[in-house]
Amino acid sequence: MKVKKGDQILIISGKDRGKKAKVLEVLKSSGRITAEGVNMRKKHVRPKKSGEKGQVVQFPAPISASNAKIICKSCGKAVRVGYKFEISGTKKKKIRVCKKCGQEI
Repeated sequence: MKVKKGDQILIISGKDRGKKAKVLEVLKSSGRITAEGVNMRKKHVRPKKSGEKGQVVQFPAPISASNAKIICKSCGKAVRVGYKFEISGTKKKKIRVCKKCGQEI
């Protein structure tokens, strides 16, 4: 998956289209991501102790990773991600690269 925790993303489809957010969690098995302030859901929580009131809690629900584009740090645009391989000795390192400007993401 090309999106990692901590990336800045732009939502490209759905009800939150056009919003910029930070990735909180990546669910590789289902191909979904959770982002800050995007796809907010409400959950009614029962009181745990007597005398305590129930409440409504808001939390971000996962969205498909295909509905988001990564924002490049150097050019500041929503871009596709490519990969470059950096070889040092016997080790091969995979680096994410911006498709527009060619800089490391």
